[in-house]
Amino acid sequence: MHIDDKDKRILEVLRQNSKLTTQKIAKKLNIPITTIHNRIKKLEKEGIIQQYTIALNHQKLGKGILAVILISVNYLLPGGKKIQQEDIAKSIKKLGAETVYIVTGGTDILITLRTKDVEELNDFIIKKLRNVDGVDKTQTMLVLHSI
Repeated sequence: MHIDDKDKRILEVLRQNSKLTTQKIAKKLNIPITTIHNRIKKLEKEGIIQQYTIALNHQKLGKGILAVILISVNYLLPGGKKIQQEDIAKSIKKLGAETVYIVTGGTDILITLRTKDVEELNDFIIKKLRNVDGVDKTQTMLVLHSI
């Protein structure tokens, strides 16, 4: 599917506020409402728009700490059993990580995690994350500010 300038403008408006009606988008972009409606439906059908979501104020929800954790994997478990990177990532996601990425470079998995405080972060790393089979080393970075 070819994405033209109108599609890109519609996507940008939706990215900023997915709650806007087609009428408001049409007015904002000076494009007929029928065109907006048809293009959004086409973008959904083609899988370019996969879902509509919200941006949360994590501070007000009591999860003001955002950590990025780099994880190195040991693929051989005690006894010589091999473990798959994707299985480790799925186990980490089940622990409550916000996002889990399998990455290239010096580490194997990158996760983001939100907690209420450093103590909760410490408990997650020490009591949960480091007990996942295959997790070898972790490096934790706290996000100071997001732009």
